[in-house]
Amino acid sequence: MLVIGCELCPSKKVIHAALAKAAEGRGLCRRGERAHRESGSCQRSSGSGRGRRNQLGYELGFVLFHSAFGDTCIFLSEDMRRVVRQSKFRHVFGQAVKNDQCYDDIRVSRVTWDSAFCAVNPKFVALIIEASGGGAFLVLPLHKTGRIDKSYPTVCGHTGPVLDIDWCPHNDQVIASGSEDCTVMVWQIPENGLVTSMSEPVVILEGHSKRVGIITWHPTARNILLSAGCDNQIIIWNVGTGEAMINLEDMHPDVIYNVCWNRNGSLICTSCKDKSIRVIDPRKQEIVGEKEKAHEGARPMRAIFLSDGNILTTGFSRMSERQLALWNTQNLEEPMTVNEMDTSNGVLLPFYDPDTNVVYLCGKGDSSIRYFEITDEAPYVHFLNTFASKEPQRGMGYMPKRGLDVNKCEIARFYKLHERKCEPIVMTVPRKSDLFQDDLYPDTAGPDPALEAEEWFDGKNGDPILISLKNGYVPGKNREFKVVKKNMLDNKVTKNSEKSSSSNKSSHPAPSIKSEAKLEEILKEIKSLKDMISSQEKRLVQLEEQMSKLAI
Repeated sequence: MLVIGCELCPSKKVIHAALAKAAEGRGLCRRGERAHRESGSCQRSSGSGRGRRNQLGYELGFVLFHSAFGDTCIFLSEDMRRVVRQSKFRHVFGQAVKNDQCYDDIRVSRVTWDSAFCAVNPKFVALIIEASGGGAFLVLPLHKTGRIDKSYPTVCGHTGPVLDIDWCPHNDQVIASGSEDCTVMVWQIPENGLVTSMSEPVVILEGHSKRVGIITWHPTARNILLSAGCDNQIIIWNVGTGEAMINLEDMHPDVIYNVCWNRNGSLICTSCKDKSIRVIDPRKQEIVGEKEKAHEGARPMRAIFLSDGNILTTGFSRMSERQLALWNTQNLEEPMTVNEMDTSNGVLLPFYDPDTNVVYLCGKGDSSIRYFEITDEAPYVHFLNTFASKEPQRGMGYMPKRGLDVNKCEIARFYKLHERKCEPIVMTVPRKSDLFQDDLYPDTAGPDPALEAEEWFDGKNGDPILISLKNGYVPGKNREFKVVKKNMLDNKVTKNSEKSSSSNKSSHPAPSIKSEAKLEEILKEIKSLKDMISSQEKRLVQLEEQMSKLAI
């Protein structure tokens, strides 16, 4: 420790803060400061709090502090005073829209399942609602705000409650839903929204033996959909043909809490009730990384991929404290960092912006949204701020980047579900300039797929095709979603099968002859029954005549 005399006050000693680790935590008191100043040796300048700049300290770039003990002065340099980290997102603030821009009088689902219950894209907002006699969800154009009539048409093809919904990232009119009836359905919404209730999906995907609680589309390949059910298996579908292409079973011994694709869709990460997170290569059908007891608590976890390949998890400690952890997929033994936040039962739903590396945490039943910035240097996870409101949230929708208003420096928009309404919440970076802010809006993932489904199943990978938001996002014309039913035997045509098919063709008329004979037999039986009935009617007439004669 370097101890020198104070040039302003020779009776005092000075400890240079760069070397004075022992001085940390001593505390500063106004009484010592006042005594020092009143001695006439210190020149007071403008400032507030416990530190005062003096003339010498100002010239040298130091701040003079007086310790609580009055026997030392502590110089802190300007660089050392910067305890608040610099970030362009430090002043991000959230603001709920006015009441007339909310979606009112909506009966939000009461199902006890930890999904977001809401999905949003630049055209529509979809909300899972209470429905009698099956499952249904609302699809509203974004501009359809205000009170929603109870007779407003719904999407209502499921026979059990809907548990999860997800918009296709490559077609803003296609949405998938998973339900307690063990099916996955894919729907094409009309361009201007629903006019009548829709009960006929474009395709029904059947393969799960228990309820389907997780639905997520592939981020870069067209028509690939992943579903996970309470039968502890994951199925990856080619929606364009309606086939289950990959079935991941025997990998999860218990209920799967969530599944997330990585940036190019080559890997998935899952969180499970057995407290493990797993990194899986779905095409090789093998686990490439696994961490047991990622969080000690028994409450549900969430795991999502970040753009750099790391994994962010939310969960609970053994003492039920909510945690946020960051993991390196190359070494899952120890977390890169763990942040403990508070004690609550609400499951933390993470929403991630890969363009800005900001993570938003929305707890079910909470009334707040916390947001953090992820960086490459320790401590990696930096708390930014909290948006707080009065009403607790039952679910949350997250708008893709291309649906935001870049002219207002809007970097995120949430759709918060209350018991009877949906309330948009806008996150904004305060900027005075009206010019496009390049640093806030780097090129983001557009709606065009990088691959076709067949290419991905053949082993190809493709990064998202990026678009600029400089002039705002202008939606293009969506292709009509079509399902081509594929004949599975087409891939296995051999000479023998050709012979068998030709023999089948030759024997094809036989069933028609049999059916004609059966038809003649049925017609004969009908004729005999009719004859019997007419004879019985004649007999009844005779008996009635006899009865009338006896009565006379």
